Parts: sequence; structure tokens; C-alpha cells
Amino acid sequence: MKSTHFASLALIAAAAVAVGSFYAGRQTAQRPAEPAAASDARKVLYWHDPMVPGQRFDKPGKSPFMDMQLVPVYADSDANMSGVNISAAVQQNLGIRYATVRRVDVVASFEAVGSVQFDDRLSTAVQTRVAGYVEHLAVRAPMERVRKGQALATIFAPDWLGPQNEWLALKRAGVSPELVTAARDRMRALSIPPELVRQSEEAGTAQARFTLSAPMSGVVAELGVREGVAVTPGMTLFRIAGLEKVWAVAEVPEAQALRLARGQKVRAVLQADAAQHFNGALAEILPEVSTSTRTLKARFEVDNRNGQLVPGMLLRLQVAGPMASRLVVPSEAVIRTGKRAVVIVRGETGAFEPREVSLGVDSEDDVEILQGLSEGEQVVASGQFLIDSEASLRSVLGGMGTSAPAQPPASVASAPAAIGVVHTGRGKVEDLAPDSITISHGPIASLKWPPMTMGFSRTVPQAFADIQVGDTVEFAFKEGGAMGYELLSVQKQPAGSKP
Repeated sequence: MKSTHFASLALIAAAAVAVGSFYAGRQTAQRPAEPAAASDARKVLYWHDPMVPGQRFDKPGKSPFMDMQLVPVYADSDANMSGVNISAAVQQNLGIRYATVRRVDVVASFEAVGSVQFDDRLSTAVQTRVAGYVEHLAVRAPMERVRKGQALATIFAPDWLGPQNEWLALKRAGVSPELVTAARDRMRALSIPPELVRQSEEAGTAQARFTLSAPMSGVVAELGVREGVAVTPGMTLFRIAGLEKVWAVAEVPEAQALRLARGQKVRAVLQADAAQHFNGALAEILPEVSTSTRTLKARFEVDNRNGQLVPGMLLRLQVAGPMASRLVVPSEAVIRTGKRAVVIVRGETGAFEPREVSLGVDSEDDVEILQGLSEGEQVVASGQFLIDSEASLRSVLGGMGTSAPAQPPASVASAPAAIGVVHTGRGKVEDLAPDSITISHGPIASLKWPPMTMGFSRTVPQAFADIQVGDTVEFAFKEGGAMGYELLSVQKQPAGSKP
């Protein structure tokens, strides 16, 4: 009996131990493990919808935009850092290329198109200082080329006969040398050419015909007489323009003109034949700004000793400025938004962040960076727009690095600041399509809509997968999408609810 009693006690004790171990195991299983406790200890900064990263909420819940739960963002998470992290695999798929901000020595040069004109400083007027007649005209058309010393016209001047005859008579009479000299000075005062006086002395008779010669080589830019016409003192018979140098007049933008200085070298290339080039320098910037084009006229002096350039020709002027050291990046790395310029910078940790920069002048495939970047930094040269799409950088670019305060998730009405004007309604689901949901809804007060049945676009095909035809729903939507309005949220209502 006693052994049987002890055996019963042993069985009861073993059962008690087993039951205790079972409950202890359950309690242990129900207690969170150390790593989970550590995870719970992480500080949550805010909750957000990954599909709408610009909106922040101060407590968990269902997203008012998509049919999904809000995701927490922790204090030690990379999402809290300035910039966006993208995995190496995604970067490779996007074909992202990088460029280094570098310092180069560049010449502040630019190109302009100039029109060839005569250099007015090389222009000479050919006149007669006596009344007479044009007996013979050697050059009969304007724009003819002439050489220095070439005969232009023969003039008959009867007024010069008297002074010459008086001088010759005094010489024959053997009067005092003072009287002969005075007569000669009188002829000089009347502008009788010395060559004509010499001919009169050799022939012994007064000469009234003399030849006008070209004082320089060039082009007859102006022909003021014809054969047989009378001429008067001071009348311009010919105007000859030199061709050793010509002007190339170009219209230069106002901003570029401020960098120009007299004497700057220029390389001129003939527009019609790029193989022909000429050297020149900036002669003058005309002090007048065109109010319609905001340009100034710059006058470049171009060497034309071979006479190949004539007025009206076009020259491509390559103006070289002073050498300067500048920070540059590839032009393709800059996102130009109209009012500002932004580049995507790759930080030391690999995160991408937008940065606003100030741009200078373009130089071939590079652009000068005046402010916003430092030498040696890496920027995204190709794929920055894909990064914007992949990582939803629109919200980051919108704030340009500023951290927005957490916003309460009170209702969908708190979202318009981030996604536009949001409207809400209540209705019944009439039809489902992969890209749309047809809802028979009541009045929409914010749009002043009466009750109607219409289709709304889905943001993604799998959105609102739990909604069925016939469900009574409360929904939020905004303008956009393929059907004009797209759904942001669709909440199924309890059975029996009125649409």
C-alpha cells in the first residue's frame, strides 16, 4: 500500500512539473525577444505613405491616399537623413553615371556673326579746288578698284591760266627774283599742282588741263561726277575706301558686352568658306543699346591686306577673353526648372540629395558653377530624372532640404497641401475595371456636383483590391488620371449602410 501511495505522489509531482513547464513556456513565448525589445525602443519620428512621401503623420493608421497602412520612420533610419538612398542594383538598372565637380582653366570666349563694312578711317575724298570742267573720266562706275597713283579724271581749269601767264612773263622780263617768287607763291595759294607748274615752265606756255590721281589704293565707294560736267571748288569728285583693313560689325548681347575690352583679339572665319580665316581686334563698342534686342554693336578691326573681304560678307567672330579658373560640371547634370537650377549630389554615404546652384557661362559641354558646389563633389550626370521618379524626389526638391513639421492625419482633408485639392464622397460601386472603378455617388459639395454615376481612375491596377461590386464606400479623389479624376482612398462601409 505504501509503495503504491508513493508511486501516486510521484506521478502527481511529475504532472505538476509538466504543467508548470508548459505554462512557463507559453509565458516565455509570449514575452518579446531581446531584439524585438530593442526594435520597440527605436524612436519613431513620424509615419508616412511611401507612395506620397511628402505628407507626414504623427500616429499610425491607414493611409488616406492608398489602401495600405502607414509606415513608420525611425530616428536612426536613412529616410531621416537629407537625401535619398537607392540600392546599387536599382542604380545599375537606371544607368546612372556620375561626374566630378572639377576646376578648369577656361577662356571667357564667345562667338558672334559680324557684317563686313568699310573702315571709315581709311576713306579719302578726292576734290578739286578750282572751277572747271571734267574733260575725261577714267573711272566711270562706283565700287571699281583703283591703285595708288592711278588716273581718275582730267580737269580743264581756265582760272589757272592767268596766274601761270603772269609768272612766265615775269621770268621772261628779268625782273627781281622777289617778284618771281611772289608770283609763284600766288600759284601755290590757288592750289595749282606743282606738276602743272613744272609742265608750264618746260613748255613755256600756261597749262589749264591737269589729271586727278588716286591718293591711295582701294575701292571707289562714291562717284560724284560724270564726264563733261562742271565742277566747283570743294566739290567731292571721288571717295576712295581703303581695303587693307575692314570693320566687322556684330551685335553683342548686353551681358557679353560688359566683358569686352578694346584690343581683345578676335579670329574671324568667313561664313561662306570656313577654310579662310583672318585676325583682328576689338576696335570699339558703340555706346548705344538696342531696346528691342538688348544688344550693343561692337566694331572689330580685321586684317584684309589681301583684299579678300568686301562689304556685305558675313564673318563668324570668335572673341577670346581672359583666362580664368572656374568650377564646372557637365551641362547634362543640371536640372533647369526655369527659375532655378538643381543638381543631384551623391554624398559620402551614397545618399542622393538635390542642391540648388548658381550657373555661369556655358563652355562647350560644361557649365560654370558660381555657387552651390565644391571641387571634388560627385553629381549625377545621367539618370537624375529617373532618380527623381524612383525615389520620389519631387517632395525633396520642393523643400530643397527643409524638414517639414509632422502633420496630423485627422482626415483626408489634411492632405491637399501635398497632393492638391482632395474631394470626398459616398456611394455604391457599380463596376470594376483594371484601371478604374465606377461609383454611383451622392452630391459632392466641394465640386457642386449633383448625384451621378461616373468612373474614377485607379492610381495603380492593384489598388483597392478588396472592393467588390455593390459595396457601399466612402472615397476620396483628386483631379488627374486617365479619366479626369483619380481615387486616393476607398473605404468599404458596413453592410446595410446607405450609399
